[in-house]
Amino acid sequence: MASNRLYLDHAATTPILPQAKAAMVEALESWSNPSSPHGDGRAARAALEDARRRIGAALGWDGQIIFTSGASEAIAIGLGRAKAGRILTSPVEHDSVLRVTPGAGRLEVTSDGLATLSPVRAEPVEALHVPSEEKGGPSTSSGRTDERVLLAIQHVNNETGVIQPLEAIDRRDVILFADCAQSAAKLPLPDADMIAVSAHKFGGPPGVGALLIKDLTLIDPSGGQEQGYRSGTENLPAILAMAAALEARTDWLPKAATLRAKLDAAIEACGGRIVARNAPRIPNIASYRMPGLSARAQLIQFDLAGISVSAGSACSSGSLKTSHVLGAMGWDEAEASEVIRVSFGPATDEADIDRFIDAWTRMAARAR
Repeated sequence: MASNRLYLDHAATTPILPQAKAAMVEALESWSNPSSPHGDGRAARAALEDARRRIGAALGWDGQIIFTSGASEAIAIGLGRAKAGRILTSPVEHDSVLRVTPGAGRLEVTSDGLATLSPVRAEPVEALHVPSEEKGGPSTSSGRTDERVLLAIQHVNNETGVIQPLEAIDRRDVILFADCAQSAAKLPLPDADMIAVSAHKFGGPPGVGALLIKDLTLIDPSGGQEQGYRSGTENLPAILAMAAALEARTDWLPKAATLRAKLDAAIEACGGRIVARNAPRIPNIASYRMPGLSARAQLIQFDLAGISVSAGSACSSGSLKTSHVLGAMGWDEAEASEVIRVSFGPATDEADIDRFIDAWTRMAARAR
């Protein structure tokens, strides 16, 4: 990135940390296939298992870890091969969850983006809201052997920053799958049965992540590597970089909270609207509406000013569709089309926020 540009799109991806880059470069100098039986392969296997242990320790996770290409693949494995009797999720989930759960029940959400998480039970599932087009839809996976409900919920929403109170869920008869792509290495992991994480969200390289799972019997095996639950040679250099990124992380969220509070106040002062203003939100992600100017026009003008932000999820920002997250929260299409997302990283400082506020204020004045 050019030195004069201001990068405020860390929820899409955050720059790789120097420690992670160094670990990856070192691993690329000499590595072998961890499945090979010779000495080089055994050394690679030892490094892989050590990284698995380090990542578990850094995240405070004592269950199993299946390495993947990122959170999307972890979600596909965990939800696509789950043995649960029924899957429930919410309409504000990431596209990668909605794609693999076409027949799932959808919980209601409030105008602040909070899902109705309690009570969730195996018995009254039919009483929960299921969109009419999904009733009678196909099962999201086969070979069900567990009659419990699998509840798939995002810990932190990638568009709004809303934190779902997963600790409030009554876990009887419930298998909890938490999408922690935006919260891992920032907030403590929730007490879930399965968790998806992605390294490039916390300073690791792109193309690597993991499915954290307490009990491997919750999903069907597929053969291949990773104890038979994921095929393909493990990306050892990236995995080692992921471990290094986790071990190098610092607690920068208190600083982000101060910066976000200043930005929130400035946005409201010049007529903007904060998405999910009254909900618990992670400090480094916020979405704002600028009345009178489309998100597309805003992105162009911010980009010309040397500022990188986004409109909704990076995975769908290239489409013309209005955010399904905002739609589920009750925003109409016109309002939702004027919303952009701003997200901070560890190096974001007050001067960066001042620069963004200046650009926003001038843009909003022209829009009025």
